[in-house]
Amino acid sequence: MAEFKQSHKLHNVLYDIRGPLLEHAQRMEAAGQRILKLNIGNPAPFGFEAPEAILVDMMRHLPKAQGYSDSRGIFSARTAVVQYYQSRGIQNIDVDDVYLGNGVSELITLSLQALLNNGDEILVPAPDYPLWTASVSLAGGTAVHYLCDEDQHWWPDVEDLESKITDRTKGIVLINPNNPTGAVYPEHIVKAIVDLARKHGLIIFSDEIYEKILYDEAVHVNSATITGEDVLCLTFSGLSKAYRIAGYRSGWMAISGPKHEALDYIEGINLLANMRLCANVPAQHAIQTALGGYQSINDLILPGGRLKAQRDLAHKMLNDIPGVSCELSMGALYLFPKLDPEVYPIASDEQFALDLLKQQKILISVGTAFNWVRPDHFRMVTLPNVDDIEDAMVRLAEFLSTYKQ
Repeated sequence: MAEFKQSHKLHNVLYDIRGPLLEHAQRMEAAGQRILKLNIGNPAPFGFEAPEAILVDMMRHLPKAQGYSDSRGIFSARTAVVQYYQSRGIQNIDVDDVYLGNGVSELITLSLQALLNNGDEILVPAPDYPLWTASVSLAGGTAVHYLCDEDQHWWPDVEDLESKITDRTKGIVLINPNNPTGAVYPEHIVKAIVDLARKHGLIIFSDEIYEKILYDEAVHVNSATITGEDVLCLTFSGLSKAYRIAGYRSGWMAISGPKHEALDYIEGINLLANMRLCANVPAQHAIQTALGGYQSINDLILPGGRLKAQRDLAHKMLNDIPGVSCELSMGALYLFPKLDPEVYPIASDEQFALDLLKQQKILISVGTAFNWVRPDHFRMVTLPNVDDIEDAMVRLAEFLSTYKQ
């Protein structure tokens, strides 16, 4: 019989957030065990519900959402995105520069496939959201990882980034606020990276899906406010996190800067957008209501809000565990703690996470899955309620007190 194997194009494509650890957890659940999942930033299972106004508006538009839309998306939603960015001080985005997608994930893949030839390089942060590295590889490119500095609030090391620019480099990825670290980049960091893009003729790919989830008066800087008219910038955002509708898959990409210098690239983006016909049309109708309405995420991130309380408790309890340190996240839904290698000489973070899962029924994501360079970090989501956070941290401390690999 013929044997059918996966494409060679997938050999360098990894997405371990939904990899073997999750599969093992699913087998444990099938056997009747209860697993506390701290591995994926999916708000709904933790009791975070979408604003009712968004759901009502989507339902009202369902009779008109049965057919395909324009491949870039419905006009009203793209207009709402333009108006939102105008309110942020970005004036060089037009309705035709906005593409709606089945979440940001689809648009990341689309934008890289339209750009990269085999061997082209994209600078991606380490740690990163691994879809970026995977999508670069799938498009035939090479992801070159620049370091973010844990001792400097996980901000990008601009000197390391510049040292990795070559004649094959096409662009720089910024994930701000960052997943997995929760870092929020100050203006001088964003400006320094944009200056490098300007100097070397590179594209900025700015992943800003967590831009509304900020703590302790942190300020998010949209990259497109700095790239201006002379640096091409692709900005990615959407409704999955701040509006708690991850399952509806509603995201967007906006192109700003010297678009006249990228007409051929944009033609490629249009070709791929046409090939997928359009994004989920009912979910597109959520965008105008979401961006124009009451921003309920503020109730969750301010003092007294659930997201802030959960982050604060998890951060404190992690740092109370001997041999564990954790930078305070200023945005997003995650913490990225470090296990002191002098206390926990871990050779394989995958084995560490599997042992934790088997012994304490807690599922985390390993740091190397985010292209971090050493097996001494892991990512946990801060979405569970404070009681579950406290329980998880007590169990983690108990596990670490006797852990030997």
